[in-house]
This record gives sequence, C-alpha cells and structure tokens, in this order.
Amino acid sequence: MQNKGLIKLFALLFGLVSIYQLSYTFFTSKIESDAETFAAMKIPSSEEDYVSKREILEASYLDSIGKNPILGFTTYEEAKTKELNKGLDLKGGINVTLQISVKDILKGLAANTKNPIFNKALADADVASKNSDDTYLDLFFDAFENIKGDAKLASPDIFANKGLSDEINFQMSDDEVKPIIRRKIDESVVSAFEVLRERIDGFGVTQPNIQREGNSGRIVVELPGARDIARARDLLSSTAQLEFWETYEPGNQSLINFFIQANNRLKDIVVPAEDDLVKEESEIDSLLSDVAQDSLDLATERNPLFEKLQLNGPGFAIGIAAIKDTAEIGGWLRMPEIRRLLPADVQFAKFLWERPSKGTEVAALFALKSNRDNVPRISGDVVSDARDQFDQFNRPAVGMDMNVKGAKEWEKLTNEANLNNTGIAIVLDNKVYTAPGVTTVGGISGGSSEITGTFTVNETKDIANVLRAGKLPASAEIIDSFVVGPSLGQEAIDSGFMSFLIAMVFVLIWMIFYYGKAGIFADIALIFNIVLIFGVLASLGAVLTLPGIAGIVLTIGMSVDANVLIFERIKEEIAKGKGKGQAIADGFANALSSILDANITTGLTALILLVFGSGPIKGFATTLIIGILTSLFTAIFITRLLVDWYISGKGRSLDFSTAITKNLFTNMDIHFLSKRKVAYVLSFILVAVGVFSLATRGLDQGVDFVGGRNYQIRFVDPVNPTEISNELTEVFGSASAKTFGDANQIMVSTKYKVDVQGTEVDDEILNKLYTSLQKYLPDGATYEEFIPGGSNGDVGVLKYRKVGPTIADDIKQNAVWAIVGSLAVVFLYILLRFRKWQYSLGAVAAVFHDVLFVLGVFSITSSIMPFNMEIDQAFIAAILTVIGYSLNDTVVVFDRIREMVNERGWKGGANINNALNSTLSRTLNTSLTTLVVLLSIFIFGGETLRGFMFAMIVGVVVGTYSSLFIATPVMFDTLKKKILKDGK
Repeated sequence: MQNKGLIKLFALLFGLVSIYQLSYTFFTSKIESDAETFAAMKIPSSEEDYVSKREILEASYLDSIGKNPILGFTTYEEAKTKELNKGLDLKGGINVTLQISVKDILKGLAANTKNPIFNKALADADVASKNSDDTYLDLFFDAFENIKGDAKLASPDIFANKGLSDEINFQMSDDEVKPIIRRKIDESVVSAFEVLRERIDGFGVTQPNIQREGNSGRIVVELPGARDIARARDLLSSTAQLEFWETYEPGNQSLINFFIQANNRLKDIVVPAEDDLVKEESEIDSLLSDVAQDSLDLATERNPLFEKLQLNGPGFAIGIAAIKDTAEIGGWLRMPEIRRLLPADVQFAKFLWERPSKGTEVAALFALKSNRDNVPRISGDVVSDARDQFDQFNRPAVGMDMNVKGAKEWEKLTNEANLNNTGIAIVLDNKVYTAPGVTTVGGISGGSSEITGTFTVNETKDIANVLRAGKLPASAEIIDSFVVGPSLGQEAIDSGFMSFLIAMVFVLIWMIFYYGKAGIFADIALIFNIVLIFGVLASLGAVLTLPGIAGIVLTIGMSVDANVLIFERIKEEIAKGKGKGQAIADGFANALSSILDANITTGLTALILLVFGSGPIKGFATTLIIGILTSLFTAIFITRLLVDWYISGKGRSLDFSTAITKNLFTNMDIHFLSKRKVAYVLSFILVAVGVFSLATRGLDQGVDFVGGRNYQIRFVDPVNPTEISNELTEVFGSASAKTFGDANQIMVSTKYKVDVQGTEVDDEILNKLYTSLQKYLPDGATYEEFIPGGSNGDVGVLKYRKVGPTIADDIKQNAVWAIVGSLAVVFLYILLRFRKWQYSLGAVAAVFHDVLFVLGVFSITSSIMPFNMEIDQAFIAAILTVIGYSLNDTVVVFDRIREMVNERGWKGGANINNALNSTLSRTLNTSLTTLVVLLSIFIFGGETLRGFMFAMIVGVVVGTYSSLFIATPVMFDTLKKKILKDGK
C-alpha cells in the first residue's frame, strides 16, 4: 500500500481530534451529574414542587462554577457549547413546528381592510390551503386574480395604503405589487424568527435549535432538556400581544340585562335536558359554594348560561365560571344572535377570561370597553422595557416602562378609570392577567406600570422576556409538536447503550471466531470507527437521537461487511496459490469495487432520507452517512495497515479463518438459476397475499400521516387497553389505546379537535385524560405529576406527539417522494456502473419485491404483534434502509457476476451460479451479523424502536433472499438470449 506514512499520520490526527471533541462531553456530563447530586442532597423529594426547585438549584450551581477552569484548557461554559448534542428522545424536551400566519401578515399589510374582494380572496385561500402544497401567499394571489374584477392589489383600501405608501402607489400593476408583498412577508417571518430566538435565549436551556423551513413560513424550534414543558410551549406560541383596556364598572345594569336576555335566548338554542331528569347541583354552584349567590331566581327552569356562569365576580370582573366551561360560555357570547342583544351603550363590549391561577378551578370573566374596530386604548408597542421584580407584598410581578407616547396615554387612561370607578385590564394574548382599580387622582404619570397576580418567579421572567423581545408579527400556530419527559429520555439512553453494547460485543467475538487473528484487526478498526463516528458528530454539532444510535449500531453491522468482503477475497487469492503478501494486496484491491458500490447505494438512500426526513429521522440518516464514510476509511486503510504491519514481522503467520470456519462455504455448488421459477412462484404468492391484505385491511397509519395526537402513558399496574379505549371514546368521540411495551404502558391516539389550534386545546385534552384515567393512577396522583415532565417521572404521560392535518399531508408526500426518489437514483446508479439496463431492472425488481413484502407483513400482522406497528416516519426510514441494504447485497452479487463474466464469459449462465456460490459466505456472514445487531436493538433498544427494527429484520431476511433469487434471475431472464448465445 502506497503512502502508508501519510495514512498513519491522518489516522492519528483524526483519532486525536475525535477524542479531543468527545472530552468536552465527558467534562459536562461529570459536572452536571455533580449538580444533580448537589440539588438532590439539598432538596428532598418530600418537599412540594421539588422538581422545579431542584432545577433552579442545579442551574445556580452550574452558573457558579461555569467559568472555573477544567484541566487548564476549558471551562464548563465553553465545554457546553462543544459537547455532543443529545436529541429530545435522549434528553427530554420539546420540539415544535410553528406556522407563522401569512394571513395575519397580509391583513396587517392591508391595514385590516374591510374590502370584500380582499377578504373573499383570503377565505378562498384558506379553503385551497387544505388541499394544496402551494404557499398561502401564492394561493391568495391566485384567489384574488380569479375574483378581482376591476380591483387591484394597489387599491387604496388594500395595499396602496398609508403604511405602504413609500413602496406601493395607485398606478402599480398587480405584477409589480406581488414581489413587494413577498418581500414584506419574508421580512415578517424573519422578524418572527428573531423574536423567537430572543425569547429562547432568555428561557435558559442549553443547545436550543431554531431554524426556518424554506419559504413555507414555518419555524422549527427544539429545546432539548426543557423540563417545564408547559412553560416552554406557552413561551413559543405566545404572540406577546399586550393590551390595556378599561373595564366596565361593577354591577353595570346594561350588562346584567344583556346576560339575562342572553340566557333566555340560549334556552331556544341550547338543547334542553330531558324533563324526567333530576336536575343536579351545577358544578359552578359546587365550586363557588362559599361565594354569595345572585338574587336572581333561577331554580324553576333550565338556564343554560346561569347554570355555568355566576354574575358579580370579584373586583372588576363581570362574572365567574368553572374553567372547564369557559370555552363553551365564550362560544355563546360570540354568537351573532347573542351579540345583537347588547344594549347600545355597551354594544362593543369585549369579553375576556382571566388567566387562572395555578391550582384553581374557576376563572373570572371581564367585560372591557371596546370600540367598532376592536382597537385597545394602549398596545404593547409602547413598552420600552420590562423586567421581573417583586411587588409591595413581596410577590413575583412584572414591571414595565413606556415610551413618551405611551406614558401620556397611560396617564389619560388611568385618570378616566379613576373618575369612572373602573379598572384597567392588562391583557396578554387575550388573557386578563390583572385588572386593578386606580386610586391616584389625575391618573398615573411617568409611564410605569406593574403586572401583578398569582405568578411564579419563572412566569414573571418569561412574561418580561417576551415583552422585551417584542410581539410576533402574526399568530404562531403549533402545527407539529413532540414532547418527551426527562425520565423517558434517560430510559432511552439506557436502552440505547444496552443495545449498542450487546451488538458491539457480539460482532467483536464473531469476527475473532470466524477470522481468527485477522478478526482482531477488524475489531480494532471497528472500535476506532466508533470513536470516529462520535467524534465527527460532536465536531459537526450534530444531534444524537435514539434512531441515531440505531444508525450507529446498524453501522457496526454494515462495517463488518467491508471487512468480510476483503477477507473472503484474500482467502480466494490464497486458494489460487498466491503468497500471503500478494494475496492480501489483491484481496484488498479486488474487494474495493464491491465495497464502494455497496456503500454508495446505501449512502444514496441515506442522503434521500436526510433531505426528505425530519426530526429524529434526520439523526438516523446523519449517523448512517457518517458511519458509511468512517467505515470505508477504517476497513480499507486501518485494517490494511494492521494486517501489513503484522505480516511484515519475521515468522508471523496470518490465517483468515479458524479451524472451525476454514472450510465453511467452500466448493459450494448450488444451482440458483435452476430454482428461479420456484422462487418466482413463491415470491408471487407471498407478495400477492401481502398486496391483498394491503388492499383490504390497509396499514395502521400513525398520526404522522393522518394527523392527530398520541400520548405514551405509563401506570404502576397492568391495564386493559380495550377498556381504556372504550372509556376514552366516550370522552373524545374518537380514541384508541394500545399496549406499548409492558402491560402497564399504553399509547393513546385521538383526533379530538385536531383542527383546533392553541395550547388551550392541549391542556384540555391532558385534563380529560387525567380525569378519565385517574382511577388507574396511584392514590393521590395529581395533575402536575401526570403531565409530561411532572414530578413523578415514572408514571403518567411520558411523551406526546401532535401533528396537524396540514403537516401530516406534507409528511406523507415527502415519504412518497423519498421512496420514489431512492428507487430512481439507485436505478440510474446501477445503470451507470453496470452499463446494462437489465442489471438495473433486476435490482429494482428485487427492491420492489422487498418493499411490498415488508408492507404486506405489517398489514397482516399489525393487529396481532405485541408491539406498536404504526406506519410513521420511522417506518419510512426503515423502508429506505431496507432498500439500501437490499441493493447493497444485490450490488455485491452483481459485481462478482460482472467480474466472472468478464474473465470467463457467460457459459450459458454457469458462471452466474459460480458467482453466486462464491459470494455465499460473504452474504450469509454479513446477513447474520446484521441480523444479530438488529435483534439486539429490537430486544434492548426500547419500545419506540421496536416496530422500526421489526421492519428492518424482515427487510434483511427478504433482502438476502431477493438478491439471490429475484435480482439475479430477473437480470438473467432479460439477458437470456445473449447468455445462451454465449453458452459455449
């Protein structure tokens, strides 16, 4: 081998850099472990809210030692920026995809115009967006074009308004206006991106990740290690729309009369209860038993509104209701036929609920003095600074300072509130945080104000943070979210490490068992390969996920393939009578073509997975690609260096087998081609059964493809999923529960309110789940312990996923493109390498056979397997990997066929059989090691990966079969005339 010195130097530097990069991860892990131990010693688990208290203490500990030197060359703060990033499934946290509302931005650019054509175009774009992959802006332009008549985008009541007068004038055509609007939309999304970045920076998690998804208006945010899931979710979805409104005075008679009329009108709208039902005490009566009742006599008949809402709330509130009823009451008050009942002096009244304090079951309703345009007296853009502080009673609060314009308006507003005996409602994102009265005569000057309430320190920090960062230019809708509790993340690390260790040990022992001393050199190269993979991941700042660990473990199995190919070729060269040195040189040289072809085809499918996949699947593709590259380097160069070094010593002998394996698979003479018709019939029957099942039963599609929410919930004792399914169906209308791993763990899926956005819906579903499943939980289990990241990490919701219908369609489309793209790319690559379309046809036929077989197995067995077999993004990753593996096998076989045919001719197909027999040792060896590796992940890698691994196991088995009995026979039959002609 030439340039050995250069290769040694490169390998040494590569290894040292990898170890150097991984050292940061070791340092941070050690220090964070010390911080957890310190916090656990200081705050016992018996203390209330001990999880958040420990988190604060851990952060304080890490801050205190953050700049202390470590071994004289780094600090914890520096090491934290360079450590190996762990994904959500290993660390816990939250990943959300936010859709910035382009519709809101367009409305803002058009100054909230009432133009009917503009608003009709928006409505048409809303409808079209549900069934189109085009951007919302393009759909709006198309809709406007279809209905505009004589109207123009540059009309004074659309975009040629005062706000855009510097860029758009009345004379402009639509084609001139469109690029300006596109730029404005893009600027708004960039603004939203920066606002979110500032908020995240103030949140306090390490290694946050935020990125835009092309021009779709989507922003992906990942906060690994975020333990307070609800806090993180609220921080991301909040638009920070701060408003100041004047309330109506307590006991306003016009409003009381309105509520009485509304209640009477609702009697005709709301379906009354059956006459023979005994009227039970309403829940609001129960909750407010200590609150004085209004003098209204409501006992004689059904009163839909007053059974849920009690008038005369605390302070300046108009009423009070149970939190669970607020959505329904709010819906009633927004009905046009109810709004028409408002008297003239309160006709623009705006009704908003308070932000309920933690642990309470009721919320107050406020009536605010609004106007025809629903514009607040003061908005958040006048706030110049905000900070978390403590009020006069030493309670957490938020202080604000206003600019000159805001200070003047604030003084005027507070003066009017003082004269009218009304309150000032401070509203953030349509929730009333506080509504104090004003006692200062003449109003409050200076522009300083304070938001008080029942806050925690973290909440005041977050509110101040979002107010400083500024409001989002439009609403941010969470269309995809993935939440993992920290305890589940630790379990994933443990199970991933276990599967990794078992697979590694098996492969190391197997290589020594099969190849003797040569196997030891392959093992050294393999261990070095693992160090390089982790080192490259750390240096690139890539994120390690559980599927990523699966990718590394799979790389272990696949990296063996290169060494097997090399060692088998060396054995063949030795059998020809060549000396050890020459046999080794020729073995490495002759195996190179097969190694490169096999790894390139697998790498191409991994690249497609990287392009079309998302989240953890990208992690799988990333580690697979890195693993392929490092495996090539270690197998071709490191193993060669070690082998050459060993045989260069005097009196050293190196055999590439052991006494047991020396004659295995030698002189094989299986007539594969003569059995091809039997294989065709067998494959046809099996695939036909699978296709029939696919046509009649279909596949169990997960929320990735159909939209919805799923929740991984763990209990102490085993539960009956059928019983829970029936109970939850009564609550949600549509729900299913399946055993997920152990008998005390289930996966609940529901499409309940999947089209409704907002964190309120997420909270509502979690509340309903908690209420419905409470009897299965330990006695005294609280809601806070049940939700993800709760104080009892071993019981309750460990993980949940939400996928909106829009992004589900995108995921499904990307999955189709990924599979079609991989097949097309591989077809072209094999055509390029083998110069005959018959080879490509054989390879693609084998791949189609394998994919249909795996799909059929999943369709047939999904209802009987004791683990989750939903079709999701991970399954698509498995299918693509099966494609890569099947091609890997097929290409190795084709390479040997091509080599033998070039040397000896077709011989009527006899040399095809010879080629297949000569590769049999490699095929079975690689398949066996890969299968054991996959079984290791399947058994020990955790429930999340089980369906993924099952698809891979089936794929490896059928892929090995198809390379011998489908790909080669199809190639043979399509080239039969030429082969038979060359039969002499």
